[in-house]
Formats: sequence, structure tokens, C-alpha cells
Amino acid sequence: MTIPIFDDALMADPHGRYAELRGAGPVHETVTPDGESVWVITGYAEARIALADPRLSLNKANARTRGTYQSSMPPELDAHLLNLDPPDHTRLRKLVSKAFTPRRMASLRPRIEAMAEELLAAAPPGPDVDLMAVLANPLPMNVICELLGIPVGARRDFREWTNTLLSPAPGAAMDSRTAMRSMYGYLLEIIRAKREEPTDDLLTAMIQARDEHDSLTESELVSITFLILFAGYDNSVHLIGNTITALLLHPEQLKGVRDGALAIRDVVEESLRSDPPFPLSVRRFALEELTIAGTDVPAGGRVWISLISANSDEAQFPAPREFDPSRAPAHLAFGHGIHYCLGAPLARLEAEVAIETLLRRRPKLKMAASFEDMQWWPSFHKRGLQSLPISW
Repeated sequence: MTIPIFDDALMADPHGRYAELRGAGPVHETVTPDGESVWVITGYAEARIALADPRLSLNKANARTRGTYQSSMPPELDAHLLNLDPPDHTRLRKLVSKAFTPRRMASLRPRIEAMAEELLAAAPPGPDVDLMAVLANPLPMNVICELLGIPVGARRDFREWTNTLLSPAPGAAMDSRTAMRSMYGYLLEIIRAKREEPTDDLLTAMIQARDEHDSLTESELVSITFLILFAGYDNSVHLIGNTITALLLHPEQLKGVRDGALAIRDVVEESLRSDPPFPLSVRRFALEELTIAGTDVPAGGRVWISLISANSDEAQFPAPREFDPSRAPAHLAFGHGIHYCLGAPLARLEAEVAIETLLRRRPKLKMAASFEDMQWWPSFHKRGLQSLPISW
């Protein structure tokens, strides 16, 4: 039976609405905001299995898709890791993973620390600031653009394009396609410029892998660059914002971090569990007829896995709405299986550095507005505040 899920109730209170759904079962048939049939997995155990199930394909070309599924992604940006299955996924992941090794992440820490210091030093004078604007937004953008070698002048455009992709204005869904086309055109220009004048960055290395070793196609080169920039920015923004918000809402834990009794790493993990910045996994397509927790999913059926719901499943996490950094980090915020997020170490590092730097420079920060009055982005696909007013 089809039930409404993606409605105003979910937008207003995702935790409450998903709790109701879990009470009714771990899998539900519904329709997307654009009217297409979809099966949503809300239980932790079922989500963990589905994330690693090879019968659920990320590549719509491999599935006999049902209905009139239309991706807003232009085909020129389609050939990336979130749209591919093995063996192409394996080949491309091996190539890109070299940029996100633990050793590489450790080498980035001093530069990220310097960026965070610079951003906070440049914050506007006055007792109150919007922490999203002065730190949470620009830090991940600066890091990922520097890693790729994207010039400073383009970064504001990328922030605007990303916000449009994940939170298009009501009735303007095609704005997402326009934003992606703008990204595509600009990336072509950047790749062309780096071919003429190579620099020491990840994008140049991928261009050389394309041109000298034929390790990836031109379409894959542009698509992977788009994915690294897009996914490497927005999720980190809201991981930083959501974690700082959680600390401000829990003064005893904020004191524990300040006193060194509570590890920032544990706070970040609990933030990922309780309010993951990416609430829904990338859509999947059933390669064959499946039965998930007693619910039949037809071949070609589109499946969404609710990470925010799985991470609050009472069967896995007792008292899930309590913010408890002492929990074991068993969340699914970065996925599970072969599609586990490659950028997870970088996102964690950015959040840890941002919080460490903020609390060292501004140890007395507190909220400058009522939490109930703060505005979340109007999106089913991302979980984060539009602004975070603080006094420091």
C-alpha cells in the first residue's frame, strides 16, 4: 500500500515522522515529490543490508527502470562513482581513493588548521556572527577547491550551484539541471586550462591519468571532478554546523570538550548518527524482484535508504534522540559496503579541526537566537541549518 512520506510533515520534523514510519515497518512504498514510485527503507538492519546488496544497482542503465524516472543530472555528468557498479566503479574508486588515504589526510591537517584560523580571524567585528557564513560554509569549500586546484574566484558560484542542486526553490525543480549545466561548463574550462598549464593538484593528476595512461574517459574525468567538488563540500558544511549546534544545545558536553574530558572525534561521530547531513542514500534500482523485510520490490523499482531514520532506529540505538557521544560509532551516515563514502576521512577531519579551532579562539560561544526559530534547508536530501547565529 502506498503511503505519503515526502510531505510537509517530514520536512517539518524528519525525526518524528520517520519514528512513526519505523513503528509501522522498516520498508514503505510511496511516491517521490515528482510523483514517481519509490520504496523507502527506514530500519537500521534492513538499511545496512540494502546498502551492500549487489542486487540494488546505482546504475540505472543496468536496471529495467519502472515508470518515467528522469534524473536531473545531465548525461555529461553521469559517469561518476554514485552512478556506477563494478567493474567500472572499482576502477574509478581505486584511482580516486589515492587522494583520500589516511596519510594524505594527515598531511592536510596543518593546512586545514591554517584555513580555519584565517577564516575566524577575518570574521566581522561584533559580538554576534552567523557561524555558517564565517566558518562552516567557507572552510570545506576552500579545502576541496584547493585539493582540486579550483581558483578562488569560482568558489562563490559553486556554493550557489550546490545549494540549488540540493534545495531547489518550490516549483523550480529544473533549476537543479541549470545549476549542473553551469558547473559542467565551468569544469570544462578548468580542465582545458590545466591541460595547458598543469599544476600540483588532484585535478591535474586525474587529467594526466586520462591523457597519459587512459585510466578514465573524458566523461568520467568531468563527472568525478563534479562529484568530488559537490559531495566534498555540502556534506562537510552541515557536519560542521550540526555538530556545533549539538554542542551548543548540550552545555555539559560542550564543557567536556573544553575541559578535554570529551573527545571531539566522539562528538562528531554522534552528530553523524543523530543528524546526518545527507539524510537519504543515493537512489538504487532493483535488478530483480526483491523482498525486503516482507515487502515486495519489483524489478526496476527505485529504492531510497533513509540514513537519518536508520541512525535513529530504536532497535539499534537505545534512546536515539539523546545526544550521547559515548555510543559506539555504528551509524550509516557515510553508507556501508563498496559505496562507502570515499570522502569520509576528509569530512571528519574538517569537522574536528573546525571545532577545535573555534573553541580555542572563542571559548565562550553560545547561541544568539532561539534554536526553535532557526531555519533548516527545505530539502529531503540534506539536513542542515541555513544560518547559525552565535554570540562569542
